[in-house]
Amino acid sequence: MSQVHFVRLVDFLLVIVVLAVGCHKSEPANKSSSENPPNTFVFKPRPKHSVSHEVVAITHSRFADVALDTGLNYVYQNGTDSRVLMVESIGAGCGWIDYDRDSKWELYFPQGGNPTDPNRPNDTLFRNLDDQFVDVTPFAGITEREYSQGVAIGDFNNDGFDDIFVTNIQGVPDELFENQGDGTFQKVAAESGTSDLKWSTSAAWADLDRDGDLDLYVCNYVVYDVFSPIPCLKDGKPATCHPRDIRDSADECYENLGDGTFRPVSRTSGLNGPLNRALGVVVADFDNDGWPDIYVTNDTTANFLFMNQRRFQFTESAFRLGAAFDAIGAAHASMGVTTGDYDRDGNLDLYITGFSGEYNTLYRNRGVHGFQDVTAITGAVEMTRPKLGWGVTMADFNQDGHPEIITANGHIGRDVADGEGFEMSAQLLSFDGTKWLDSSPFAGPYFERKLLGRGLATADYDDDGDLDVAIVHQNSNMALLRNESNRGNWLKLMFTGRTSNRRGIGTRVVVTSDDLRLTQEVVGGSSFASTMQPALIFGIGDRRTPVRIEIQWPSGISQILESAAVNQALIIVEPLE
Repeated sequence: MSQVHFVRLVDFLLVIVVLAVGCHKSEPANKSSSENPPNTFVFKPRPKHSVSHEVVAITHSRFADVALDTGLNYVYQNGTDSRVLMVESIGAGCGWIDYDRDSKWELYFPQGGNPTDPNRPNDTLFRNLDDQFVDVTPFAGITEREYSQGVAIGDFNNDGFDDIFVTNIQGVPDELFENQGDGTFQKVAAESGTSDLKWSTSAAWADLDRDGDLDLYVCNYVVYDVFSPIPCLKDGKPATCHPRDIRDSADECYENLGDGTFRPVSRTSGLNGPLNRALGVVVADFDNDGWPDIYVTNDTTANFLFMNQRRFQFTESAFRLGAAFDAIGAAHASMGVTTGDYDRDGNLDLYITGFSGEYNTLYRNRGVHGFQDVTAITGAVEMTRPKLGWGVTMADFNQDGHPEIITANGHIGRDVADGEGFEMSAQLLSFDGTKWLDSSPFAGPYFERKLLGRGLATADYDDDGDLDVAIVHQNSNMALLRNESNRGNWLKLMFTGRTSNRRGIGTRVVVTSDDLRLTQEVVGGSSFASTMQPALIFGIGDRRTPVRIEIQWPSGISQILESAAVNQALIIVEPLE
């Protein structure tokens, strides 16, 4: 392993480390406030500022697929069985990880194969060596030949080295790889208590009880055994099963006990809902009370919104808060999910991908008034109806101060394909201040290709200050979309927690520049079956003056940087009291 360079004593040598300018401690993480008792929903007031509805001229973002040029020769094999097994329709994601702490971001890919063939291919870990990727799977000790779909990256033991959780289909255990800090990984799912045998899809690391370590939420889909599958027919021939014809399966949540082990707590913490067929999850603070909430997308049934009541208690509130169904009260076949403050009002909104013939749903977070389906109001219904969406992200790729949305699309089977067809093109939407516009025709040749898109994850892999995109396809090479946009001024932030979890998941940041106020959070999960780089990149547009940065750590510590120059990358280290 002499080829691997490890950084042990100094974190992130190539970026500026910013320590506390000013901080204070809010309420203790484990203390329940008498002002906010369980079963109440309190949306804390945000500083007053106007919501921007000014229409701006769109500068289209543009990307180039450089996967093969950079050595990323990875194909997710979904398997081909004459019985048309249901698991083959779902696909997989990917995860960005700096496993060797050299400040270069690597990619982990789960793998499928024929689910009933014992000679399935192995998962793959690619190391980033100066923007070229090298397969280091055997050197890293990664052996995972089950039929896998999701990957969640998080440092569960706060040792500074990211660990890998992999979700698998029913009947085989999920896997947890602990990073040993020397370039290798060790399987620890069984001894840690995370080796569930359900059909798991997406997963998310987050500090749900704010005790300083990461807990794990795992989405489970349906009860489906590939070795004794339920027969589904169309015109007398084997066909892809409809999820409503298959028994639902409850999700699981694991509380981190801080000693390398976890305990399942979904049944005792209120993290369950009726007709659970989960495909996507994002963990973020949706009511601005400082505690992480959980949004779960379900296939053909109502989505869940678990509001954090503290002390590891949650209340399912999606219907009450307007985020369970669309504007006419219909449940969609929901797949992926992303969050962002598209209207710049200080509240995190939701964007959900769905089935062809429906539409991808944009829920505006209206604070004390809950969520509202504003997809039609913002002009984003008809452009997504022909698509079947999976992985998704909302981010400011061209850094003009307004977000874009990228969605990976593709149908579940030729036998049921409708809309745009079996293979579909990815989609890029741009926001002009009031409406979403389809910018796909201007985004580059990749967006003209017809593929079976699935997982999607962002990272600044080439360290140039903008977000690039990895997209996984069924049975064809993945894409690495290098961002080649003409962009505005920017600020890139990463985080090192000390009282909070090491990866900084749950950190909320507000950047202010003159009349511009931007809010982002390092969320847990999001997209579909994938993990983003835990970096926040803010687009400042044509503003060049220094900006104000307000940071709220999961521990409750607040931190303010009064005058930060733009066009730089900062690593923010959590101050100690």
